[in-house]
Amino acid sequence: MTYVIQYKNGKIAREGKGLSFFYFSPNSSIASIPTGSNDINFIFTETTSDFQEVSIQGHITYKIEKPRQLAELLDYTVDGNGNYKKNDFEKLDERLINEAQTATASFIREMDLVDSINSSKELSSEIYQNLKDSNAISQLGVIPLKINILSIKATPETQKALESKAREELLKKADLAIYERRNFSVEQERMIKQSELNTEIAIVEKEKEIAEKQMERDVAEAENDRKIREMKVTADFSVESKRQDLIDIQVSNEKKSAESQGYAVEAMIKPYRDLDWRLLSALNQQSGDARNNIALAFRELAENAGKIGTLNISPDLFDMLLKQEKGKR
Repeated sequence: MTYVIQYKNGKIAREGKGLSFFYFSPNSSIASIPTGSNDINFIFTETTSDFQEVSIQGHITYKIEKPRQLAELLDYTVDGNGNYKKNDFEKLDERLINEAQTATASFIREMDLVDSINSSKELSSEIYQNLKDSNAISQLGVIPLKINILSIKATPETQKALESKAREELLKKADLAIYERRNFSVEQERMIKQSELNTEIAIVEKEKEIAEKQMERDVAEAENDRKIREMKVTADFSVESKRQDLIDIQVSNEKKSAESQGYAVEAMIKPYRDLDWRLLSALNQQSGDARNNIALAFRELAENAGKIGTLNISPDLFDMLLKQEKGKR
């Protein structure tokens, strides 16, 4: 993973990855450039658009793509033990960090505190793109592989203020959630009550319909009863009318019969109408009954009572009449 360059008398004698060779140290120098991925940790402070300080912490992963180009700008020579004679490899890290800080500063200054704290992903993309497009980095033969922003924090005082604000917001959200839950419960209760009322209204309407149907049925039954009674009355009236006609016919017949009988009686008694009752009584007597004669005598006396002054009748006459009546019985 190391790119080796052998300089001999100021000129490149050999170069490449993983070379193994012997060299004469008095007239040779060896440059050892690692070609694997390297990580740089950084942390720096910047100011947001609302003049609040934030500390940005992260690390850069990069790779030396052109080691020969880098060896021409920085000194990566090593001694016989493989130790670097100078610390120019640290300069590469500093230049990368400086480029990253420059990109971060231009990015953070365009944002306020809250947005900058929540912009880790955007900031890492911004730094990566700036390192990739930087001419100074490309001249070094280095390419960025990945930028990770580990944290973006405000000062402790500001952090407490943000925490308090966030806490208040959370409490407000909690209160709002409680209110919404209560409101939801009230709404559900209202809907339940509305449903119950609708059910009761539907029941009342149904009962009303049933009552109306019952009333209509009762009216229909009453109408049928009335019609039946009218039919019965009509029938009774017809029967009574027929009966009255029959009675009238019977009365007429009886009247005619009575008139005929009266006419017969009248015709029968007409010969006797001008006769004296005494003659009729005498004709009606079957034999010479003394009692009849006595009765006729009493009748004549009664007719002439105004002419009689005093009338004496002996008890023997009545006693005789009574005895004769008892004897007949």
